[in-house]
Amino acid sequence: METTVAQAKAGHPDRPVEVWAEDEHRLGLKPIRRRVWAPIGQRPIALGHHRYQWLHVIAFVQPTSGETVWYLATGLSKPFFAELLAAFARQTGAGRKRHIILVLDNAGWHGPEGLTVPDGISLVFLPPYSPELQPAEHLWPLVDEAVVNKHFATLDLLDATIAARCRQLDANTIQPHTDFHWWPRSANPR
Repeated sequence: METTVAQAKAGHPDRPVEVWAEDEHRLGLKPIRRRVWAPIGQRPIALGHHRYQWLHVIAFVQPTSGETVWYLATGLSKPFFAELLAAFARQTGAGRKRHIILVLDNAGWHGPEGLTVPDGISLVFLPPYSPELQPAEHLWPLVDEAVVNKHFATLDLLDATIAARCRQLDANTIQPHTDFHWWPRSANPR
């Protein structure tokens, strides 16, 4: 990773180089259950209806600052991921204002074969089966708080709840969960 940051800094001396992480989280109409306090002898009730419709939460996070860009989708594919990368590049100014090194896991739609990567973004892949190295993995318990032990009749209701939760999560809340001590710091131009 340090080599990649150094190469990007040398290749783009006029722009800041930032290291971001990206991950996806699948939520559905099947409820997420967690323990809750209840009076002794009373069993808490959490409604649920097992339906297999899914909502994907996609997060791009700059771990050292907590800056996060969120997207919601009902499916994932390589062409859709290419569109997400393009939207992320436009939203963050990658290419014009800064160069972004994006750290990804090895999901099938992340593979470089046939993937169009926008200018200003370089992809770095984590070793297989290493979610503990991915700072974006630590966002999901924060996102899930809005839906734990709740029943959603439709995917639209779940979408609205998750969208509101993502808007509520600010950089000051996210940064302590994602800023690993070993994560590379942004390299600013001289």
